[in-house]
Amino acid sequence: MRVAVAAGIMYAAPAAGATLVEWSSEESAERFSRAEHKVDFFPLSNHFVGQDNRIYCGPASSAIVLNALRLGKREGLPQDRSAIDTEDMAWLPVGFDPFLGKYTPNNVLTEGTKTVAEVLGKPIEIAGEWKKDFGLQLRQLAQALRVHGLSVTMRVVNDGAEPELLRDELADNLATADNYVLINYSRKALGQSGGGHISPLGAYDRESDSFLVMDVNPNRAPWVWVKAADLIAAMQTFDTVENRGYLLISEGQ
Repeated sequence: MRVAVAAGIMYAAPAAGATLVEWSSEESAERFSRAEHKVDFFPLSNHFVGQDNRIYCGPASSAIVLNALRLGKREGLPQDRSAIDTEDMAWLPVGFDPFLGKYTPNNVLTEGTKTVAEVLGKPIEIAGEWKKDFGLQLRQLAQALRVHGLSVTMRVVNDGAEPELLRDELADNLATADNYVLINYSRKALGQSGGGHISPLGAYDRESDSFLVMDVNPNRAPWVWVKAADLIAAMQTFDTVENRGYLLISEGQ
């Protein structure tokens, strides 16, 4: 597999036949400019955070969507107090709390979700056996978002799925405000290195029939435009207990 170098970062290049267009390219700028389905892009990019470890694509993607829906719109959001050591807090004025209420990859996993230890490999029961299950499967991701009160529609992309219907549903979501898409797909199916991955979709360009995947792991791959057929095929791959797919997410009623 060839390796492409961009801004000093090493990226695994797409395999032959894959159609990936990097966000920083001229072609990408043209697609984004003419795209009519890109309402989601702006709040997602405003609240975008990348992974800081190899496993947290699900928590990072969840934090982006939760902040896009809620930050600045409601009070009482959780605080991630892990960034400043307790002993360093002693230098602040008495009674001053520097932490802001917002979702981060470190606080989206809570009671009722898969635990941090389980995401990192602590065995869970799967089909009557105790097994390591790294990261978040599609249903586990849906549960993590529902625990926070969001409305989540899950689409498992099974072998009999109709690609045109899936493409149209995804595109419609990207043209409608205040609801978002998270996809669970196989990197290998797109010619990238790695295994299963989760990221938000940001836009759809009808002329090229491609979606913008806002990859939350910039250490491994840039944001890319992916042909609709290729993206659906990458979701139509088997995970631990069933095929991958996508979530349609909005504020709960």
